[in-house]
Amino acid sequence: MAKSQPRIIYGIHQLTPYNLKTGLAYGSLEVLGSSNFSLAGELESLNGGSSKFPYAVEETTISAELSITAKEYPDFLFELFLGKKPTSNASESAGSVSAITNKNGSSIADATTGIAAVGVKAGFENDVKFTKFVVKSVSATTIDVYALNSVDFGRGSVASYEDDLLKINSTPITITDGGTIDLPNFGLEFTGGSSVAMVADDTAIFESRPINSGSMEVVIGGTSDVFPEFGALAIAQKRGNGELVELDIYRLKGVGLPMPMAEKSFSEAEITAQAYLDACRGGVFSVRTINGDSNC
Repeated sequence: MAKSQPRIIYGIHQLTPYNLKTGLAYGSLEVLGSSNFSLAGELESLNGGSSKFPYAVEETTISAELSITAKEYPDFLFELFLGKKPTSNASESAGSVSAITNKNGSSIADATTGIAAVGVKAGFENDVKFTKFVVKSVSATTIDVYALNSVDFGRGSVASYEDDLLKINSTPITITDGGTIDLPNFGLEFTGGSSVAMVADDTAIFESRPINSGSMEVVIGGTSDVFPEFGALAIAQKRGNGELVELDIYRLKGVGLPMPMAEKSFSEAEITAQAYLDACRGGVFSVRTINGDSNC
């Protein structure tokens, strides 16, 4: 009988977390830098007398950890590693704007004394941008508006800042009783309350989304957030000779999802999860392989 070809693991193809109760996948990671399943054991030595060497050595515990370098951020990563399932929004063919809410004081976001609503202006949907706004009352009937990021200012009509405090209107905007007034270059309009009488220096906030094919929102850090246990399949890249390798890690738990941003670089999240015994399946993980074609 000829000597068999060595078993080789090459590359990473996919990592698929799955629900422990249903067996269904949460999704899969395919834009991956690496997947490393580390098994580190400890040994206990019996030393005594003048011997420089132990008289006995026995194994104690083995720690099992899955480390992933992910180059994509699907919704399930937030659920598994930050404890909160995101809300997925349908596409918005006209963009959208959130309700305006008071931040400091109470006179601006008010159907009587301030701004009754903020909406997308018909015919100017292409100007709606991805940003957050702060409205500040200058007087009883006028406001200044500030945009907290400029990343989307080039969409549609080009917008710009008027000063270093991120103001976007050159002169105060007048809010009239029951009337509408445009926010130029942003595709939005304000509707005044029934009897406008704002308090100077009050502030309110809102945000907008441009025309899109879908969006996601999630609030992390709630006291009721739950970090679920999950299983995961780690699949190596298929080799040219047809060799295949799969790790099925039965039970995992992870906490923490970094989201680095660096100059002119794609974001890579270094994620870890600890593996532990699944009594129902009688182990921690399993390995499946398919031998490649052999010319032996």
